Amino acid sequence: MDAIVTQMIILFVLVVVGYYLSKKKMMDADFDRKLSGLVINVTCPCLILSSVMGDTLPDKTFIVPLLLVGFATYVVLIGAAFLLPRYLPVKAADRGIYSFMLAFGNVGFIGYPIVASIFGPNAVFYASILNFPSTLLIFVFGTLFISGDQGNMRFNWHTLYCPAMIASYLSILVVLTGWVPPRVVSTPFVLLGNVTVPAALLIIGSSIARVPVLRMFGNVAIYLMSALRLMLIPLFILYISRLCSVDNTIANINVVLAAMPVASYGTLFCIRYAKGEVIMAEGTFITTLLSVLTIPLLTLFL
Repeated sequence: MDAIVTQMIILFVLVVVGYYLSKKKMMDADFDRKLSGLVINVTCPCLILSSVMGDTLPDKTFIVPLLLVGFATYVVLIGAAFLLPRYLPVKAADRGIYSFMLAFGNVGFIGYPIVASIFGPNAVFYASILNFPSTLLIFVFGTLFISGDQGNMRFNWHTLYCPAMIASYLSILVVLTGWVPPRVVSTPFVLLGNVTVPAALLIIGSSIARVPVLRMFGNVAIYLMSALRLMLIPLFILYISRLCSVDNTIANINVVLAAMPVASYGTLFCIRYAKGEVIMAEGTFITTLLSVLTIPLLTLFL
């Protein structure tokens, strides 16, 4: 527990550094946008690939169970996202923003490094498979929630070929074939993958710096959403996993992923549709801040 708490504090310190750099004009919205593209398209896929390039390969028999658990989890998350915002003290026009925050966590930016720190580097492979449904569904339901227009609810086939998905396909292929790449191949992926954690956390801190601090701490609905997002829904998923006799390793990793702060993609969607940007920033900040405490606490139940 001490190691997990220490790790969360270290990660949050990097968020604070990003906040400071933004206030000092060393980071801004344009820089964050470019760095986000680098993380999403380059360093995060390298992190996924590097997770299967060690001396010990993950167990390939877990691939199908991981996919089944991942899709079942998002049935629960999206169902909760449609239902629960109706009972929060928010305007009807803002419910879709809260639906997005409940459904999608920041797995790519924060989830993978947290899983690696708690369960070991090989667990990133398991996390990437569990995150398959999120990568697919965030561009369908995420668009629906933010825009509030069911006419936009259509699947984007390009999602299947985004860098993170390609990295996941390749990582599965490496595990299935049992290929151990030479150091000259694996080391560049490891080095680039290691950029993901600090870069992602700096971006989050910089984004938070552009939202008025007093407003972020005064929204009751954000705290209620955070309790659901960070603790209550993950504990419900843990209960269902135990009830269905899901493998402990898979269940524990999945629950930690389900307890991540609000996904950074939410801000991108809000900018695209010019809707709910401040609320999304508040949710991102508060859930990121509270996760320093909730993730270590959640591990007590695993």
